[in-house]
Amino acid sequence: MTRHAEPVTFTGASHNKLVGDVTGHDGPPVLLLHGGGQTRHAWKKTGDLIARMGRVAYAVDQRGHGDSEWVADGAYQYPDFAADVRVLADTLAERGNVRPAVVGASLGGMAALLANSQPGQPQHFSALVLVDITPRVDVEGVSKIQGFMRANLREGFGSIGEAADAVAAYLPHRPRPRSHEGLKKNLRLHPDGRWRWHWDPRFLEGNRRIGAGSDEVERLLVAAARAVTIPALLVRGASSELVQEEHAKDFLKLVPHASYVDVSGARHMVAGDRNDQFANAIEGFLKYLK
Repeated sequence: MTRHAEPVTFTGASHNKLVGDVTGHDGPPVLLLHGGGQTRHAWKKTGDLIARMGRVAYAVDQRGHGDSEWVADGAYQYPDFAADVRVLADTLAERGNVRPAVVGASLGGMAALLANSQPGQPQHFSALVLVDITPRVDVEGVSKIQGFMRANLREGFGSIGEAADAVAAYLPHRPRPRSHEGLKKNLRLHPDGRWRWHWDPRFLEGNRRIGAGSDEVERLLVAAARAVTIPALLVRGASSELVQEEHAKDFLKLVPHASYVDVSGARHMVAGDRNDQFANAIEGFLKYLK
């Protein structure tokens, strides 16, 4: 049975509005953070699963994405996303008197990892799930993903069908959906009649844009991983263009107590590629948490 998601809003670290969906009414909170260029709607099936488990799922559009605010100063570097996530974690902890678990895909996982621990501070989450992201990643894979995101960044698409064709060409391994309704949630219709991705272009092109693969970001992520003491799980797409097996092994050296699941048949967008296996991994991990 599909659970009905209710709208919810939060205030981020820059006093920016963050829009989300909450699924479930009682139980420990689970914060769901999407990847770069995605929206909270990527987590619909996962939110349903978490609610059925007796927990409450909060899927939130990150700054500059979906229905959340485009920040005035264009601050879209990893620490900016992490600052929002830290505020979200504290807000949910105050509401429920328990620290939330967090499931972060790609950008969401990096933000969660950076937000979880600061020197001299307790862990911000009760548990951490990273979905196809580790402190060290394949730089060519990052370039490929960002290349797709940049391809129609400014000009957009003449129709949703045109956007669907672009996605199908990028993800030839994935069956084309019968409906465009899911893709429509990742697009925004502009006054000129063109459909463009549902995120701020400054995320990739602004003066404070996201900077994947830099030495400084990697150093921060490695330090954050070493500081993880809470239960942790890495879910990797076995055919990921971003996280190779060597990167996963490196992460497990940084976080020796972490669990690890390799999802066969999945690339970087694990939940979209093989939601069945992804759901099993999430359920198997969360059911043993308090």
